[in-house]
Amino acid sequence: MQYLNMLPWQIREAIDKNVPVILPLGVVEYHAEHLPMGVDCFTCINAIERVEKRHPEVVVLPPFYYGAASLAVAKPERNGTIHVDALKLVPVAEEIFRGLLRVGFRNIHGFICHQTEEFYQGMPTDLAFRLAARHVVFEWVEKESGEGWWGTEEFSKYYDGGNNPFKWIQIHTARENDADGEHNRLYPGDHAGKLETSEAMHICPENVELDRIDGSIWYARAGKEASAEYGDAALEVAAKDIEITLFGK
Repeated sequence: MQYLNMLPWQIREAIDKNVPVILPLGVVEYHAEHLPMGVDCFTCINAIERVEKRHPEVVVLPPFYYGAASLAVAKPERNGTIHVDALKLVPVAEEIFRGLLRVGFRNIHGFICHQTEEFYQGMPTDLAFRLAARHVVFEWVEKESGEGWWGTEEFSKYYDGGNNPFKWIQIHTARENDADGEHNRLYPGDHAGKLETSEAMHICPENVELDRIDGSIWYARAGKEASAEYGDAALEVAAKDIEITLFGK
């Protein structure tokens, strides 16, 4: 269910049932000459929409588009990337998470499809939101339970997974459950190559211009091999991964 369309009684019901609340995270970034700026956002949103169709009880928040894109692939001038420094993102993310906790949500999940190749070490956008989540949870629990909260009997089941406030807000990639690497073998990540071009061809074919791939940009050359069918299959794998994260196997 889209949060912007929800009525207050539906929000209260979602809180009482502790259903997953999903925040799509993205960036506005140059994806070579043949793809639109919003590819990373579009793929994340599409995978989440698939999950929502199968689990209409989930709450889907408005996407956050203005992440730390970085300027690793191209200068922004006349190319389109809008990069927001990660340190500037932290206070904004903190306010978003404070707001969600005040509403009453305790099962919040951010998903990102940008720079996920180093996710376990962290990249600027996901690190900003992860740090913000930690800051806000520590702040919230200390306010509610006081300093020394972890040492109280109330949190004695913490290591067993019970009463763990850090599960209130978590940040994920759509491939975090690919333990055997099968998904990465079938759909290896890229930037404006076969995978992302295929996903865009499925999501927004009217915004993909394959004839603009002329071989001059190395990371885009494999885009010539793209197909909407391959993109659809890759997005479905991402959606199933998100389902495992939210609901288990």
